[in-house]
Amino acid sequence: MARYTGPKTKIARKFGEAIYGEDKSFEKRNFPPGQHGNARRRGKKSEYAMQLQEKQKAKYTYGILEKQFRNLFKKASASSGITGEILLQLCESRLDNIVYRMGVSPSRNGARQFVSHRHITVNGEIVSIPSYQVKEGDVIGVREKSKSLIAIQNSLANNSSVYEWLNFNIDTMTGTFVKTPERIQIPENINEQFIVELYSK
Repeated sequence: MARYTGPKTKIARKFGEAIYGEDKSFEKRNFPPGQHGNARRRGKKSEYAMQLQEKQKAKYTYGILEKQFRNLFKKASASSGITGEILLQLCESRLDNIVYRMGVSPSRNGARQFVSHRHITVNGEIVSIPSYQVKEGDVIGVREKSKSLIAIQNSLANNSSVYEWLNFNIDTMTGTFVKTPERIQIPENINEQFIVELYSK
């Protein structure tokens, strides 16, 4: 299963923000990577460069490769509504992202692994496809045999995030995807309009 497996701090430094969550290495060196780092003088970025950076940031944030991301954009374009907002909603509706938002894993990469290793169920059935699109009303849970996993228990114990569009019961380790989040409810710092402009060229 293809996914980015390179150094995460380097990517976070490239975008100037900890897109993979808390990162002590990033906090120590929150300047661009490379031999000259902060000393390098950078001119004003072109419009294309800014658009490309936002697309790359979104892809790395959600752990999606180019072909998948482009397909999501096509799906968003074909839907009625604001294309950029729908694109982010489709990213948020991915099963691996929902598992991450519920606090079952402290990272999207970890959530992807839980899904692909058959630890997660949707409406009582095991689903092992991280890109599975969760629908409103779907019940996502941790498989009965997997509830005792230390990694899951530790993650839930340290999770304090609450989202209006997700109901989660820590006792049963199940959550309901109440509704598709509105743009204002999605916390990611992504300028989706730049992505739309890039793909529309």
